[in-house]
Formats: sequence, C-alpha cells, structure tokens
Amino acid sequence: MSDRVPTWRIVLAAILDFITVFVLGGWVIARFTGNLTESGFQLSGMPALILFAVIIAYFVLARRMGGTLWQRILRARR
Repeated sequence: MSDRVPTWRIVLAAILDFITVFVLGGWVIARFTGNLTESGFQLSGMPALILFAVIIAYFVLARRMGGTLWQRILRARR
C-alpha cells in the first residue's frame, strides 16, 4: 500500500482554502473599510490588494506550518 495522497483531495483542499480565506478575509476587510453591501461585500482598489496579499500570506504561512486548514481536515498534506 502507498501513502500517496489522492490528487482530488489536494485540489479540493486548495479550492476550499481559497474560498474560505476569500470569504472570511474579504468580509473582515470590507467591515473595516466600509465596503459591506446588502449582499455581502465589494472590494476594489487598496482593500482588494490587501485581500490578495492576505490570501497569498495564508498559503505561504500555512505551508511553512505544516498545511492549510483544509489540507489538515482532508488529510491532503504531502
């Protein structure tokens, strides 16, 4: 038997991580910058760049710490 992680788990973890960080990070940034709307949030300009930086930082730091949230939940770490 191999301890190889199925590719679908890795891809699913990456998608779920991105969605999670985008929604939570976007909402928090929108809350602090006054960009909340009735249907969620709308970011443009500097707040959007901050969200982009937060997403990148999440993946970089999580990789250094042994895996992202969804990689740990789905056991999709290599």
